[in-house]
Amino acid sequence: MIVQIEDKNEKRAIARRILEALREWFEVDESREQYISECADWLFWAAKKDGEYAGFICLKETGRDTVELAVMGVLKSCHRSGIGRELVEKAREAARSAGYSFMQVKTVQMGKYEDYDRTNLFYLGCGFKEFEVFPLYWDEDNPCQIYVMAL
Repeated sequence: MIVQIEDKNEKRAIARRILEALREWFEVDESREQYISECADWLFWAAKKDGEYAGFICLKETGRDTVELAVMGVLKSCHRSGIGRELVEKAREAARSAGYSFMQVKTVQMGKYEDYDRTNLFYLGCGFKEFEVFPLYWDEDNPCQIYVMAL
């Protein structure tokens, strides 16, 4: 079950619980804390499984016509269960309904790290298309791949 979360403290609590369980992807403390802090001001949906939050997704506006999938996480025990795809679909529907034309997401370029290769394949499987790679957006060890999706 996917629910929209409005309460800022609840958003931060859900994000903290899930992102801290996903340190392979969110290992930099400062970045993780920034996501947890900023997600309170973004559109936020969470997925429940067996009465507990198992995943979440956040959208933020990056332009008049574009939203960014700013951060998402699904507990590893729930990977490949459909929760991530359901969250992306809910975000896509909401962005389209709100009048946006595009959704983007940033991740580490394919071929750099196995964990991020799975993330890339997930986004491609959800319908995102390769847009551009910015080799130094974050740093040279983490070239930024941007994917986009028409809504």
